[in-house]
Amino acid sequence: MYFEFHGRRVAVNIPRRDLLDAEIRARFKARQGFALATVNLDHLVKLAESPAFLATYQAQDLVVADGRPIVWLSRIARRPVELVPGSDMVLPLCRLAAEAGVPVALAGSTEEALLDAEAALTAEVPGLEIAWCHAPSGRFDPEGEEADRILHRLEETGIALCLLALGAPKQERLAQRGRRLAPRTGFASIGAGLDFLGGHQKRAPAWVRATAMEWLWRAMSNPARLLPRYAKCLMILPGQMARAWRIRVR
Repeated sequence: MYFEFHGRRVAVNIPRRDLLDAEIRARFKARQGFALATVNLDHLVKLAESPAFLATYQAQDLVVADGRPIVWLSRIARRPVELVPGSDMVLPLCRLAAEAGVPVALAGSTEEALLDAEAALTAEVPGLEIAWCHAPSGRFDPEGEEADRILHRLEETGIALCLLALGAPKQERLAQRGRRLAPRTGFASIGAGLDFLGGHQKRAPAWVRATAMEWLWRAMSNPARLLPRYAKCLMILPGQMARAWRIRVR
């Protein structure tokens, strides 16, 4: 499944969860880094608005579908992909890291949230080594000196997996730069995944997620910030559905 903006494509190139696990295992074994992004409707809005974000997304090695609308669009196009939410990848990625015996870093959110996430992860994943936690400054710039220090430390210490909880587009941009400055590190952009794990944000109940209404749950939790975002997402859906149908008939 792919999406096209300004004549350039962004593809969901890992359509299933088992393929993602196999790819991550292979990269850990080869000590080869990666940048993993999770595309959703909000990202599609940003991709249409920002050529810079589009270039950043095209630089990601692995892209999965985060959000049921992406899955539905892939079915319309007859190029089906599985739902792989970024928040749900935290524990599986850490289990793969523990299995491979490679160290992990947590970056983003707040210091308190990272410490709570670290405690939850080490309790849940036997053998997991969390080698470093870093909560960036409030005005973190993925192009700035602090970002350089993060990436150099990851490279120097041989950390194989860095979970990025910085929000889009900062986390994807840092991952893009990390592919050059810390080429042995795998970067996974997981948004609020660490906050959910540490209990600093409350995720929608399982039944809400099962009915594809998590977006409404989140919108009601912070309407001033999220309702305008989701309104933009709903506005682009008809056009994306038409594009998916054109892919189908080709």
